[in-house]
Amino acid sequence: MNHLTVKRFKIFRVFKYAIYALLILNVYWFFTEESSAADVRFNAGVTLAQIIEAYAATIDTLAWVVLLLTFELETHVLHGHSLKKPVAWSLQTIRGISYICIVYAFYGYIMNLIGFNNVVPLPGVSDLCALGGSWSYLIELDEYVAITSANCQSFSSNTSFFQLPRMLAVIDAQGLAKSQSLAWVDVINAAAWLLVVLVLEIDVHLEKSTGFSGVALKTNNAIKIFLYLVLLMTAIFWGVNGHFFDFWDAGLWLIAFFFIELNFVEWRQEGHTHSA
Repeated sequence: MNHLTVKRFKIFRVFKYAIYALLILNVYWFFTEESSAADVRFNAGVTLAQIIEAYAATIDTLAWVVLLLTFELETHVLHGHSLKKPVAWSLQTIRGISYICIVYAFYGYIMNLIGFNNVVPLPGVSDLCALGGSWSYLIELDEYVAITSANCQSFSSNTSFFQLPRMLAVIDAQGLAKSQSLAWVDVINAAAWLLVVLVLEIDVHLEKSTGFSGVALKTNNAIKIFLYLVLLMTAIFWGVNGHFFDFWDAGLWLIAFFFIELNFVEWRQEGHTHSA
């Protein structure tokens, strides 16, 4: 390996781990955003049963970061070594816990979607300034603002509103439609990622056991390409609708799993070299 190749490899590795570091930072950003929303959505405090509903994105992102790092370890850092059983079991256990959290977060996204489809008309209120106390206005998904006499006229010119279930929070018809769309995209995005890692687990298993080629490999790759396209479309949806952070986060994840796919390509090439 010449000096230029070594330098390019180092730059590539720094870029890859910088992407991973940014994803870890996103866990904190999601937590601060959801903590603010939870103060409105659960004004009596978040119970243990409501944690996933309140912090679905935070738990989801944290579990995905852990899962990503285990894939990086298994497909790149440690794949050339003979793993001792305790190490292999530890990786599988950590991945298993991550999957439980991811599925749990997926349930949280579904509950959010159900909540937005269970809103009820708010009778007798045609002006938000008539609301007092602890009422909040939902701009759109997870963006709550306390209604005060100073800002009550700035939210909406509508004369009819909807109340979110179990909350002192209101939204107009346009905001509700947008929030429902965003909630659907959250569900679709989470489902697509679950299917991606299912296919990746099949990749890992087959590479370790019998190798992976022919129709099975082509089928797996076709499925992943379709799923990555779905994920790209959800990222574009967030970007077009002004949700820069969600667009940014989705882009980082696509880049991160592109690196995992490169690990698989390298793994496959080394396997073919060894068997030649």
